[in-house]
Amino acid sequence: MNNEILLFLNLVVVYGGVLLFYRFFKAPGLMCFTVFATIAANIEVMIVIDAFTLEQTLGNIMFASTFLITDILSENHGKKTAKEAVNIGIATSLAFIIISHIWLMYQPSPNDWAMPYMQAVFSNTPRIMLAGFIVYAIVQKLDVWLYHKWWDFTEKRFQDKDRFLWLRNNGSTLISQLVNSFLFNFGAFLGVYEMPTLISICFATYIVYFVTAILDTPVVYLARRMHRASLK
Repeated sequence: MNNEILLFLNLVVVYGGVLLFYRFFKAPGLMCFTVFATIAANIEVMIVIDAFTLEQTLGNIMFASTFLITDILSENHGKKTAKEAVNIGIATSLAFIIISHIWLMYQPSPNDWAMPYMQAVFSNTPRIMLAGFIVYAIVQKLDVWLYHKWWDFTEKRFQDKDRFLWLRNNGSTLISQLVNSFLFNFGAFLGVYEMPTLISICFATYIVYFVTAILDTPVVYLARRMHRASLK
């Protein structure tokens, strides 16, 4: 099975998982999925693949699901709940980074076989880890802020609270992901790659985020319908 098909299936499974967690566990379910997605994205990002003529890291879809979650929570449960999910994601990311590096400090038994693989997976450079953590915190908070700014704008302009869900969803996520693409890559790789290469990486990363952001819009609409149906 080629990488393109696997990425599509991954998108269906992850976004479908968000809906299922929301369907059965409501807002707390999305909080739990945020924890899962944050940990999984931190591991997946170390895998590099070629797909759709682009060299890219995995973890983009899982990371994109955290933006989907905050948009669903903003739409159905308000800014306070969305901010809570963001704070949970930040705390989870920090805890995972610290704990995974404590693992590497242990002296393994002569009978151990796992430590070399754990070291290969979790011994990221401090610069990349720090850039990832800081940028995650910035762009997630930016996404929630932008979502409600777009919402306030359209509600005042058209006197309708329900319309333009697609605009606040994409208007927040697409801008946040653009900021994410440039902040992370410049923070992690400035001086490592030449400037033309670095800019190319930023735009290649953003293309992936752009597609995942557009494709999450129907999911947000479905989540809103599910929520309103549950209130009847």
